[in-house]
Amino acid sequence: MNRRCITGTLGPGLLVLSLASGAVVRAEPVFSPAATDSCVSAAYASSPGLSGHGVLDCIGRAAAACMMTPDGDTTVGMMVCLDGELGYWNARLTAAFAERLADAEAQDAELRTLGSAAASIEESLRAMQQAWLSFRDASCLYEQAQWMGGTGGGPATLACHLHETARQALKLEGWWAQ
Repeated sequence: MNRRCITGTLGPGLLVLSLASGAVVRAEPVFSPAATDSCVSAAYASSPGLSGHGVLDCIGRAAAACMMTPDGDTTVGMMVCLDGELGYWNARLTAAFAERLADAEAQDAELRTLGSAAASIEESLRAMQQAWLSFRDASCLYEQAQWMGGTGGGPATLACHLHETARQALKLEGWWAQ
């Protein structure tokens, strides 16, 4: 019997495997940020000064929960789950950066009215974030290289981006501030 497997997509979220005897439709895992979100909320509650490091244990919780669902343990499923949590942390990072930027602009304006020659906080923030992006990308490229072209490189790279982005988001949110 001649069986051919054809892989393609049928709309968002579906992976279709067509066999000579019929079609099997596999749904991608559904990502929910609930596990990470509730962990971060608990970390805030237990460390109101944002000084605790337990919040770092929250990173990857939702992706791990997603990978435990049907189809979450495939390479494609892992990437869907990791990308879902990366989006969660990217949104937090974007919001925290915007808040820090507004604060920096206000502080710079106040310093200018005082005639201060201090370095611009806004420019320092932007330079720090740009350097962090370069670091994150280089770090995750190195992580990917460890897989020597294997299929684990994709999920490993996404996991690296997720972890680095989460740490930066938490830092900009004020965790571990002096």
